[in-house]
Amino acid sequence: MMPGPQRWAVVGGGVLGMMLAHRLSQQGKQVTLFEAAEQLGGLASAWELGGVVWDRHYHVILLSDTHLRGLLDELGLADDLVWQETRTGFYTHGKLYSMSNTLEFLRFPPLGLIDKLRLGFTIFYASKIRNWKRLEKVSVESWLRRWSGWRTFEKIWLPLLRAKLGENYRKASAAFIWAIIARMYAARRTGLKKEMFGYVRGGYARILGRFAELLDRDGVQLRLGTRVEKVDQEDGQTVVETGNSGREVFDGVVVTSPAPVAERICPGLSADEKERLHGISYQGIVCASLLLKQPLAGYYVTNITDTWVPFTAVIETSALVDREEFGGNCLVYLPKYVTPDDPAFEWSDDEIREKFLSALERMYPHFHRDDVLAFRVSRVRHVLAISTLHYSQRLPPMATSVPGLYVVNSAHIVNGTSNVNETLALAERAVVMFQGVEGRLPHGERGESRLVEQR
Repeated sequence: MMPGPQRWAVVGGGVLGMMLAHRLSQQGKQVTLFEAAEQLGGLASAWELGGVVWDRHYHVILLSDTHLRGLLDELGLADDLVWQETRTGFYTHGKLYSMSNTLEFLRFPPLGLIDKLRLGFTIFYASKIRNWKRLEKVSVESWLRRWSGWRTFEKIWLPLLRAKLGENYRKASAAFIWAIIARMYAARRTGLKKEMFGYVRGGYARILGRFAELLDRDGVQLRLGTRVEKVDQEDGQTVVETGNSGREVFDGVVVTSPAPVAERICPGLSADEKERLHGISYQGIVCASLLLKQPLAGYYVTNITDTWVPFTAVIETSALVDREEFGGNCLVYLPKYVTPDDPAFEWSDDEIREKFLSALERMYPHFHRDDVLAFRVSRVRHVLAISTLHYSQRLPPMATSVPGLYVVNSAHIVNGTSNVNETLALAERAVVMFQGVEGRLPHGERGESRLVEQR
């Protein structure tokens, strides 16, 4: 009798888990996708805000996002991708400046001409670096001080690093800033030399809805609202235990949860693997979404260096997305990046509302609280794995020491930033790695390889 198709499980229904489930099903495997939330998408999921359904966190598509654009082709949404030229603001020393072109950059008052030239050279130089691994050997602070100078670092880079990483910026390698610069430059190399950003009509609610339909056609079993408590080996089988549906046996299991969760639910991992997972530093996010009657300033992104402002940046999505998507109103995100144990996670919605709206009133004199139609807060403790010194050498392998068990999460994006496009690229690499491990091992010995898949 011919053996039936292999049964695989994917733990985590974010974009990474969805793409892994899709590709595994295309290989003829029977796939079950477990997700603790009641909806798919993870960080890319949508929610309702004042009668508007849109992304829970801010996202943008770049011209260079080939993996994401490829997925949109598969989903039949490529024709609904809209490109817009956007503008960038900079809030420093209590004033708002436009930084949308070269002339505005040269006029930027906080920096002198030499400082500006060194800042511009730093960005240009970073965009030309191809051997990113050598940047893992030097801290982001020392690298930026060397190339941009002390004054530019103190006035520009340090506030921006602290806004994104807090005091964890001291742990970050130069590869962190390189990845950000490389992504933005790649977008410009692939299109017009302008800041062109894109979005899909209907936002990620539409993308994820279409993706769920694709998984259904693939035959993927979706277990929403199902929290996985344990993944382990028993009598030579890979067993998944959940809080509400008991135990199931699979030929292969891929855990896409953040490192602390993966470490907890996979007790069979070796001491070395657990130590590597435990050593990954994360930043979380407390992000407020506001639906407003009027725009703030018309910049898609306003970077902030003033430390009194309680959020990282102002993301005015309606400066990119047609306001008709929001019923003619304006959508603004106010993100605050913090460590997973930061007290900000304990702030109530009312406390966050008061802190954030008070700051907006100070930043934008024309802003009035009566303009706020809706205010909602998202809290996620593990969003961004920080590229620390020698990061790629410290990561645990995706193929674990437990036969049939793989751990693949956004921390494995070793030479990029955590975004949807890089997440999809990671899924594609992981699926190729699964096949390589399976093909090299005798039957019944899956997962013994110590391969770390990197680009």
